[in-house]
Amino acid sequence: MTMLKLFGIVFFCGLLSPSQEVLSGLSCAVSPRAVQNVLSDAILQNGLLQQHLQGLVLPNIMGDGGLLNSPTSITGLHLVKVWLPELSVVLLSGIGVQLTITAKLELRGNCLIGLLSDLIDILLDVSITANIKCTNFESGTVQVVIEDCFCIFGAININLLSGLLSLSVNDIVLNQLRATLPGLLCPVVDIALNIVNIQLLGTLNAVIPVGTAGTIHYQLASLPFTSGLFLGLDLDGAVKQVGGSIIPHDSSASALPPLLGKSMILGLRQSFLNAVLSLLIQIPPRTFTCTPEVFSGASQLQEAVSNLIPAGCSTCRGTSPLSIKLTLSGNPLILLEESKATVELSVMIQVFVQQLGGPTLNILLLKADLSLNAQVSIAEGRLVLELSLG
Repeated sequence: MTMLKLFGIVFFCGLLSPSQEVLSGLSCAVSPRAVQNVLSDAILQNGLLQQHLQGLVLPNIMGDGGLLNSPTSITGLHLVKVWLPELSVVLLSGIGVQLTITAKLELRGNCLIGLLSDLIDILLDVSITANIKCTNFESGTVQVVIEDCFCIFGAININLLSGLLSLSVNDIVLNQLRATLPGLLCPVVDIALNIVNIQLLGTLNAVIPVGTAGTIHYQLASLPFTSGLFLGLDLDGAVKQVGGSIIPHDSSASALPPLLGKSMILGLRQSFLNAVLSLLIQIPPRTFTCTPEVFSGASQLQEAVSNLIPAGCSTCRGTSPLSIKLTLSGNPLILLEESKATVELSVMIQVFVQQLGGPTLNILLLKADLSLNAQVSIAEGRLVLELSLG
């Protein structure tokens, strides 16, 4: 069984060239739902957004309206908790990713209305929408840029312990929050996205060992790109032998099939797999002694071989058993067809007799091409090829 560890497939936003419809050598297409799940896990479920919103302090709110037209002052207003955050994603062809985070914010501070001091508690529904693209590609890295970020505010619920609250105070608070919150929330979203970008790019720029024979260096090959249906990534997969020499493979463009309800499609070119197989399948020469228990025609073949040895060659005769030596010849090749994969191996078969105290007598030297059926599966992030004789 042969196993190849795949790169940790995670993904981010990108920019689509209008004419770019074909993906290059090592590529994947990812559905909007899969992009949304990954970003939701990274930003919301892991507490990244909450962490960077903690300690958010808003400017003081001052107003002339209030109870009995008394001046109103709200100070020390800060974020207490983010309730029910949700994240949604829309892929924008030619632009990138539109990310929307909806949540209920709980704010708390001190309120002074006239001469009455009280604790104020504010619950506010907010929707933060940011248009994101990737730019400045260099050496497998990209920069995440937010173009346009705006906030839409929904229901607001303001409570004072005393219960003394007028509609004018409600309007003052809402107007001030609309004016100040976007300038505070959008930079926090920007910070969170850049942290996630660094984390995700780390999984796309990785060196994976292939046993002890070599490594594969996965790296983003170009800017990610989006259509309205999928996010696409092109990757370089440099296959290196121990010592640093690179095994070349064809990385020309090839089209991926449509997603058709799948979360992701990964395309590996046949030439790339051949380069990897040359590392994975390195069989040392094997020698087998043919005894009647192991090789059911050994006695007859050995007798026939003895009859071929000249009568005067006493040193050639003996009771040494036949031996068979198998040596891998050249690199293995994988052939991919629809719903079928085959691995071809060339081996040299040497049948010989090792005379006691004498030279090796070669009986047969044969080159054989073996065709192995390959069952392909993915288990625990590894591409598994299970080989059997065809």
